[in-house]
Amino acid sequence: MIRRRLLAAAGAVGAAAVAGCNAVTGDEAPRYESGTIDVEADGDGDGDGDDRSAEEMTAADALAEQDINEGVTPLDALSIDDHEFVLEDDFRGPTIQGTVTNAGDDPIQVVEVRARVADANGAHLGRYLATTGDLGSESKWAFEVILLESPDEIDSYDVTVLGTPT
Repeated sequence: MIRRRLLAAAGAVGAAAVAGCNAVTGDEAPRYESGTIDVEADGDGDGDGDDRSAEEMTAADALAEQDINEGVTPLDALSIDDHEFVLEDDFRGPTIQGTVTNAGDDPIQVVEVRARVADANGAHLGRYLATTGDLGSESKWAFEVILLESPDEIDSYDVTVLGTPT
């Protein structure tokens, strides 16, 4: 009986510790850069983006990354050089595209760009990622984050870059 209580208590403490891993605060918290949305980018002049067909949504969903890598952290060597909202006229639809630089002397094993999107009221709509591996020293990476929301729902976004050193 005592052994069961001890195991239950240890399990609860372990679960609480793991649950807190996503809530990085202070100096270790990622710093996000804001971006703006221009849905006129679809080129049809009606002020909105066209929704994806069911087939396009299936393809976009297969490529859109949403599962974060718990092993990445902010690294001084990584920076986002530029980023912008781009409304592609194929299955990708709304995307955030830009460039990341590894200005450090060592390669980075895993690089992850995280993008958060919000509606006009500031409500969080989703978090999406782009990931690459083995970004060499003094190298650049052109990233593309595929968003699954309709372009009409998205009002703003912010992005950050994280990594795992080698």
